[in-house]
Amino acid sequence: MAAAYTILGKSVPSHQLAIATLGAVAFVCIPKPWAPPAPAHPPTNASSAEEEKFIKEFLSKNQAEKH
Repeated sequence: MAAAYTILGKSVPSHQLAIATLGAVAFVCIPKPWAPPAPAHPPTNASSAEEEKFIKEFLSKNQAEKH
């Protein structure tokens, strides 16, 4: 039998520790599919096509300045 470690009074084989370590790393690193999606931009409730165009241009200009 391979090497075993005593953890909390129980004998734990080294291969089980390796599998548990890899599983914990994968759980932390892989994105959660059940997490809520990133919030989308709120809808533009413009009363006219001109207003909607102005809002979209304003937002795109300000987004470009942030980045």
